[in-house]
Amino acid sequence: MNITAHISKLKMLVAAFAMASTITSCDSVIYDGEGDCSVKYRIEFEYERNMEFADAFASKVNSVALYVFDKSGVLVHQAVESGASLAADDYAMMLELAPAQYDLLAWCGVNGQSFNVPTATVGQTTLEQMKCTMARKRTGDTAYVDEDLDALFHGIKRINYTEEAGVHTEVISLTKNTNNFRIILQQTWSEGNTPSDVDIENFEFSIIDNNGKMDYDNSLMADEQITYRPWDITTGYVDVDADISSTRANQVAVAVAELTTARLMTDHEPILVVKNKATGEKVLSVPVVDYALLVKGNYNRHMDDQEYLDRQDEYNMTFFIHNGQWLSSSIIINSWRVVLNNQTL
Repeated sequence: MNITAHISKLKMLVAAFAMASTITSCDSVIYDGEGDCSVKYRIEFEYERNMEFADAFASKVNSVALYVFDKSGVLVHQAVESGASLAADDYAMMLELAPAQYDLLAWCGVNGQSFNVPTATVGQTTLEQMKCTMARKRTGDTAYVDEDLDALFHGIKRINYTEEAGVHTEVISLTKNTNNFRIILQQTWSEGNTPSDVDIENFEFSIIDNNGKMDYDNSLMADEQITYRPWDITTGYVDVDADISSTRANQVAVAVAELTTARLMTDHEPILVVKNKATGEKVLSVPVVDYALLVKGNYNRHMDDQEYLDRQDEYNMTFFIHNGQWLSSSIIINSWRVVLNNQTL
């Protein structure tokens, strides 16, 4: 074989080697315009477990703490983000990890003063340690909360990290763990009597539960009894005669107390208590979950009880006083009237 043939053969071998390298290289020109062949995960968050059945993550969640645990339950990655970036339509957290099984845990809303999670350390902290505890105040032996709690959300998901090149999307669904209550006391009267105001100074409001500790899976842990007190008490006014032909312009004041509690659970028994402040006597004592579930059927009968409690995060409950005496024949929860058949609250 002459030298020209040798050179030609050598050129062909070099070209073949270059082509093979090009085909097997993730970052080569053959992938131009398509990105490389690394494995990435795009972690999105949604909050559609609400009564609107629509994703409200962008408008309701103001901080995200994401923790990633390996198959043995040890932390391998964590990230925290907050602020305006969460409201973007394309918001997501990007992860690059070795192919394996992982548990992703999200606690959202823990960057304020209301809730605490442990300080996590990669390589040390375990999934079972990532519990969330509500801050509380104390007077003697009484633990209480008297502020509007930061909105708290929880989500957890297991993924199997693939070796397949590209960007893979996983969505973590969130559950809201805080509830707002608006308790309204309204005076009624017999025909011919002058309507009178409800003096908010005469009443003491509270919701009592033991729900201030949440495990990593969002189940409630054993906790002390917590008294939720109003963070705002005001007086509102309503017309006593809605007849447009009437010349009466009377109004009556109603007492409005606003409270925020942690997660409601079907296996707990939170109690709403209203007392006479001067005497300490109970004016009413209402099992919150029982009465909240009385109106579940008016929304969605297909829901189980816990789903309803998780979706419904705002309760407006109206009680009536008649001629100075407690009227126990009905209660209004949100927009639904519940008839109590003359049972005592």
